[in-house]
Amino acid sequence: MSTRSRNIWLLAAAAAIIAAPLLIPGLGGEFKGSDDRGTEAIAEARPGFEPWFKPLWKPPSDEVEAGLFALQAAIGAGFLGYILGRRASKKNVADR
Repeated sequence: MSTRSRNIWLLAAAAAIIAAPLLIPGLGGEFKGSDDRGTEAIAEARPGFEPWFKPLWKPPSDEVEAGLFALQAAIGAGFLGYILGRRASKKNVADR
């Protein structure tokens, strides 16, 4: 299998994974993360619990919060990829 056809198949698989939740009925879900579930568990265990502090800013919706988290992860992955790429290129130059 050539590199071009492999890339096309990988792109098609990625597109299918992204499109599946939008196209298949009944897969709609809530944007709930571990923070929300933890808060709910604490509220069930100790109904009168008061948090020690409040957040400085609350995003307007859960989707915005998830987007900001994804942006943070993308920036971190980009930084890590840059560092690893620099180290690999230095190693290749040293081998020549």
